Amino acid sequence: MPRGLGLGRPATYADLQRVPDHLVVEIVDGELYATPRPALRHALAGSSLGDELVSPFQKGRGGPGGWWILFEPELHFASDVLVPDLAGWRRERLPVVPDEAFLTLAPDWVAEILSPSTARLDRVQKLAVYAREHVAHVWLLDPGTRILEVLALEEARWVIQATFGQDERVRAVPFDAVEIDLAQLWGERAAQRP
Repeated sequence: MPRGLGLGRPATYADLQRVPDHLVVEIVDGELYATPRPALRHALAGSSLGDELVSPFQKGRGGPGGWWILFEPELHFASDVLVPDLAGWRRERLPVVPDEAFLTLAPDWVAEILSPSTARLDRVQKLAVYAREHVAHVWLLDPGTRILEVLALEEARWVIQATFGQDERVRAVPFDAVEIDLAQLWGERAAQRP
């Protein structure tokens, strides 16, 4: 489980920059967290989810378009620095992706791919920051249990909108315009050729 690196003081961005590049580094509630790159099953779920969303929602192929979907963007919110697995912004709020190293504009949607080492950080500390920053939707995707939890922010509290599992084909807000095959996220079903 990732633990704060115990600096004895609130972590700074300079502290984050000193951590080796092969680690994912975040600052949450003044604590510096460094975790190894995710396991391959985690990476498969994240890249497969991105593949399901980019064509219809970012490129407008088979879907409504109107979104930017980014993999592991660095987000700066006050003194917190978070790196979700995926994040999405409606283009009316972020017309152009800036040529910068990080964003300060909160996304409209975040996906965290849970692993045993990061689940507590993702579910507790990071969800609190996303609520504070008014992220409207969070998906918690767990490749180990093959479950997708869809959360929506309502009056500063997270409400479970839906829970899906195994090999279901789902429509989940805010991307309910297209169906997502969960079995492909887990690597259990080969993609169908048109």
